[in-house]
Amino acid sequence: MPPPATSTLGYTPPDGGWGWAVVFAAFISIGFSYAFPKSLTVFFKEIQEYFDVSYSEIAWVSSVMLASMYAAGPISSVLVNRYGSRPVVMVGGLLVGLGMVLASFGTSIIHLYLCVGVIGGFGLAFNLQPALTIIGTYFHIKRPLANGLAMTGSPVVLSTLAPLNQFLFDSFGWRGSFLILGGITLNCCVAGSLMRPVKKTVESKPKEEALEMNRPEEAAPEVSTEGQSCVQRFIDISLFKHRGFLIYLVGNVVMFFGFFAPIVFLAPYAKHQGIDEYSAALLLSIFALVDMFVRPATGFLGNTKRIRPRIQYFFAFAVSFNGVCHLLCPLLPGYAGLVGYAVIFGVAFGMVCALLFETLMDLVGAQRFSSAVGLVTIIECAPVLLGPPIAGAMVDAFGDYKYMYYTCGVLMLLPGIFFFIMHYFNYKKLEEEKRQNNAAVDMRTAEDSELQSQSHKQDLITETEKLKS
Repeated sequence: MPPPATSTLGYTPPDGGWGWAVVFAAFISIGFSYAFPKSLTVFFKEIQEYFDVSYSEIAWVSSVMLASMYAAGPISSVLVNRYGSRPVVMVGGLLVGLGMVLASFGTSIIHLYLCVGVIGGFGLAFNLQPALTIIGTYFHIKRPLANGLAMTGSPVVLSTLAPLNQFLFDSFGWRGSFLILGGITLNCCVAGSLMRPVKKTVESKPKEEALEMNRPEEAAPEVSTEGQSCVQRFIDISLFKHRGFLIYLVGNVVMFFGFFAPIVFLAPYAKHQGIDEYSAALLLSIFALVDMFVRPATGFLGNTKRIRPRIQYFFAFAVSFNGVCHLLCPLLPGYAGLVGYAVIFGVAFGMVCALLFETLMDLVGAQRFSSAVGLVTIIECAPVLLGPPIAGAMVDAFGDYKYMYYTCGVLMLLPGIFFFIMHYFNYKKLEEEKRQNNAAVDMRTAEDSELQSQSHKQDLITETEKLKS
């Protein structure tokens, strides 16, 4: 867990300059990655009637796309480590565009699963990981702010695509809309072209700093690549021995079971309470608007000198805050209560999203981040895919949404508490390791001084004997 003012990259990140163009490119790439699967729901009703399939069958289009995006994380990480972010993002944009164009000629729902779900999902994965990774190469001191601004792309693109898709649907139908969206997603290629590799200015460090930087919690082990497989060369499997990474992974797997379901069922829950469709849809707009402004604000707060050194506690608070929001939701009466919940939930959700990958980079360092995010996303694929269906099954079983919200609240609150406790001990362990490293440095310095002193005495004795002779 590197301290905020120290870079372990081996060079000094510019923390600005062309980096802000890279943040804008990441804003576009991340925005499409998270918002595109959600925005396609506008077309589901007509596609459902066209192919004569059930609602659950059509809902799998977005689910397969999200699952493919998460499952392709390690492949994307391998490509980023091998070729860099720019070509991978550009290939990802081409894949998403190709998938949407092919889907516009679809003759069955299976065709959409393959084109939109698998091909499009892989394309989104090739947009997400490289965009997250390259920010860490351009920023260190301002990295939380840069990550917060880039993650704002998701609500901004969603709020843009939702009405645009409705307009395209009314004008051209779902086939024509998919064809046009295939062209729109090629903007990801333009975003990728902005992600040029950072110009590395090597920084010279004194011996003491070099030793501190290589403490076990932060530095990747130097392992010979002879005899290793291709995957082991580009995916850092040793992360599963990394204390901070394991804390992050365990907490996030539990958290993601209850992370997306409250959003998916917010409008249906309002309709279940007798609220009209327009007012129910307005809740999602309120949520997205609040989320849009909270993400950069959270990045700004995370970059302050008081929060940055202990940013893991800030993330733990955000996760716990989500849990408390969901637990309170069924207790809030009427439409006014739901509006209040949408506002508070937008704040809590935006905080988690802004900090989600910044905290991982803080734990493992920018050098190992690409491998870390690839491993995390493929493991999180299961809870992302299964969370909403399990929540829906609870609604069917109990005939009420409140038990689903209580469950999601617990699934968010428990990881938040887990993060608070485990990072308390992790910070203590890191401080202990730092003291041991400093003691080792002091001991080596004392030994060097003693050797120099003895050498100096020996030189004096030699010179004295020469003078006597």
